[in-house]
Amino acid sequence: MRSGDGAGGREPLTTVGGLEANTLADGLFHTGTWLLVVAGVYMLWSRCRSQGGLRSWTQLTGLLLVGWGLFNLVEGVIDHQILGVHHVRDDEGAPLAWDLGFLASGAVLVAAGWLLARLGRRRAAA
Repeated sequence: MRSGDGAGGREPLTTVGGLEANTLADGLFHTGTWLLVVAGVYMLWSRCRSQGGLRSWTQLTGLLLVGWGLFNLVEGVIDHQILGVHHVRDDEGAPLAWDLGFLASGAVLVAAGWLLARLGRRRAAA
């Protein structure tokens, strides 16, 4: 496999230049992804408020946490446990402990998000 070095050339992924190019590309990709997420959340918020749906940032934040936690739970069960595609940490001696911790963090996100969404709904109704 080869990667661009940022100057139009090609360098193997196993060199420092290849690692730097891939790290830069990965960072730019994640920056773009997060900008799209922020824009999407703003669009969702605007649409829901105008149609009488979500009424508070607390409720929206809670529902986002629920979604994030559910994604982690589903991904963790399917990819880590059922399919065994990868683990949270394959470089450690006990990948199952890391996988279970990941599932527990997903469950915590769901519970905290649900409570936050309820609080936001109550505040908006008051």
